[in-house]
Amino acid sequence: MKLSRAASWFLLAFGVWTWFIWVSFVRNLWKNGSGLAFDTAGDPTAYFWVHLALAVTSFLLGTAVGVIGLRGVLALRRASRSGSEGGAA
Repeated sequence: MKLSRAASWFLLAFGVWTWFIWVSFVRNLWKNGSGLAFDTAGDPTAYFWVHLALAVTSFLLGTAVGVIGLRGVLALRRASRSGSEGGAA
């Protein structure tokens, strides 16, 4: 299956965006002082564990989507290089 140039770049950008957003979220979750993420003893709450699981899942899916996009971009570049080299001969 071939991806279009636009689809490849979109998937790559989506993977990068996902990592940016969820790294920021986990950083904010870790520093949470409202009492939602950590109780008064400093132990993680259910809120913390649920949102950490969401973040890890998003990291994995964002990575998979980004890798698919990257492979599409690289395949398009290889195809354009081999097409331009073949036409020059």
